Amino acid sequence: MRDPYDILGLHPGANNAEVKAAYRRLAKQLHPDAQHSSAAQHARFQEVTAAYNQLKDEAGRRRFEAERLAEAAAARQRAFHAAAESAEPQADDLFTELFEGIRTAGKRVFRARGEDRTYRLTVSFLEAANGATKRVRLAGGKMVDVAVPAGIENGKQIRLRGQGGEGHGGAESGDALVTVEVERHPYFERRGQDIHLTLPVTLAEAILGAKVEVPTVSGMVSLAIPAGSNSGTRLRLRGKGLSAESGPKGDQYVTLSLVLPDAPDEAIKDFAASWGQGLKHNPRKGFSGS
Repeated sequence: MRDPYDILGLHPGANNAEVKAAYRRLAKQLHPDAQHSSAAQHARFQEVTAAYNQLKDEAGRRRFEAERLAEAAAARQRAFHAAAESAEPQADDLFTELFEGIRTAGKRVFRARGEDRTYRLTVSFLEAANGATKRVRLAGGKMVDVAVPAGIENGKQIRLRGQGGEGHGGAESGDALVTVEVERHPYFERRGQDIHLTLPVTLAEAILGAKVEVPTVSGMVSLAIPAGSNSGTRLRLRGKGLSAESGPKGDQYVTLSLVLPDAPDEAIKDFAASWGQGLKHNPRKGFSGS
């Protein structure tokens, strides 16, 4: 049989992508629907298609390699018998060596590493921040535990060695590549290894200062709000960010947002109306339209 690698213009052992690319290129040139298609071109197209069907997947390539080895062994065996019928007695050593080569060739198999397989894993924001163990269903229904490292970023891959396609001829199996998708959080925002949070505060807390409980990715902590804080004031919680592959953890930044009561408060209104210094204060001084 003619070598399908030769038909497609490829070297033996070409991978899936190379086989597919070669077929698409030739099929585009030789397709019967093309203008000025001839009988020879149509036959060539059929030959290219048959070769592609032999090599388009790993299983097909293994079958072809096994058939080629078997055919080569059979040809050598035929040559051995033909030579034995006409050989002189002193050629015994040569025939013995030839027979051993045929026997050894029959034992050789096509070796190929198993293919890598890709999967997706969705984790919560806090699972990505703190690390977690999640279960993933692989091809064939196999369930495996995946260790999600603390601080992993959205879109990063976790490699599971040997959990991909099975190798052939004693070669190693491929790997499973798990892409991590991190869900958004209602109030935490990641920027590098730092966490940002907008914290609502009352008028009294902003004016007088206070100690309040603030959420972090690792739990609640106490935060001191300085007296006279404005909306937009940013405070830092050192080491309350995310783990890094190297170096210290990130920080958490807390931006204060002044929030007045939903219900009208007459006392606040009366105070504001009679607060002379406050009425004279112009926070927009220096603003202009130019």
